[in-house]
Amino acid sequence: MPDWQNTANINWYPGHMTKTKRMMEENIKLVDVVVEVIDARIPYSSKNPYLNELWQRRPRIIAMNKTDLADESMTRRWKDWYQKQGYGVVTMDALHGKGIKDIPVLALELCKEKRQRDAAKGYQNRPVRMMITGIPNVGKSTVINQIVGRSGAAKTGNKPGVTKGKQWIKLRGDLELLDTPGILWPKFEDLETGYKIAFIGSIRDEVLDVYTLAVTLIDTLKKRYPEALIQRYKLSEQQLELTGEHLLEEIGKKRGHLRAGGIIDVERTAVLVVDEFRGGKLGRLTLESPEEETDEQAAD
Repeated sequence: MPDWQNTANINWYPGHMTKTKRMMEENIKLVDVVVEVIDARIPYSSKNPYLNELWQRRPRIIAMNKTDLADESMTRRWKDWYQKQGYGVVTMDALHGKGIKDIPVLALELCKEKRQRDAAKGYQNRPVRMMITGIPNVGKSTVINQIVGRSGAAKTGNKPGVTKGKQWIKLRGDLELLDTPGILWPKFEDLETGYKIAFIGSIRDEVLDVYTLAVTLIDTLKKRYPEALIQRYKLSEQQLELTGEHLLEEIGKKRGHLRAGGIIDVERTAVLVVDEFRGGKLGRLTLESPEEETDEQAAD
C-alpha cells in the first residue's frame, strides 16, 4: 500500500454538489426517514459522514447495495454492525431487484410510532416522506427506479416549502419519495478512504491516475483476497511477494498487453484490473471489516 501520509490529499467537490448539499439541508425538515445507499464492498467508506449531521434524529436506513459483488459473510457482519449503531439495514442487489421491497416496508415500520402520534392528533392520512441519498455510483438511481417501478408511483407535484422544481413521488403504502443527486464530502483527510471510493468508480478516473489506482487495488487484494489474484490472473503464491507495480507488469505480460519492442502496456493492464474488480470478475470481495473500523474509532 502507498504511504498515505506522503500522498497529496484528494480534493473533488464539483459545484453541483454544493447545490445538492444546500437542497438537502432545505428539505430535510420535510422528511420523516432517510435512506442512504452504500456499496457493500466498502460499507464504511461509501457512507457519507456529512449525513451524520443532516439526520437530525430521524429514523435512518442503510441500504447495502451490490451485495452480489461483496463477500457474503462480511455483508452479514456489516449488517449486524450497523444495526448495533441504531440504523435500520436492508441488503440488496438493486440491479436485479433483490431486496428492493424491503426499503418501503422498513421505512413504514420505523415511522410507526410517529404515524400513531399523528393519528392521535387527527392527522389520519399523512404520508411518510422518505429521502434516498448516497455518494455517486453506489446504485442510488437504480434503487429509486426499482422502487418507483414496483410501486406504480406517480409524481405529486411541488410541495409547499420544497425547493422549486423538486418533485415528490407518491408510492403505494402511504409513502412519498424525494430523490437527491449523489453527494460526496468535500475532502478526504483519510487517503485510504479516497482510494476505496475511487475503486468503485465514485470518483472520476481522471482525478486519480488509473495506474496508481490499479497498483493500490492490487496491494489491497494481496492483503485481503490473495486467492482472487492468483485465480483470476494465473499467478503463483511466490509472485504475490512482488510489489503491486511488479505484479501489474506480470498481469500485463500474461494478458499479452505488449507494445512495440515487447514493452508491457501497464496503462492498459491497469484499466483491465480496475474494470474487472468493478465488474465482479475477481469474485465477491469486501475491502473493509467492522472490526477495523471499531478499532479505529476506539483509537480516536
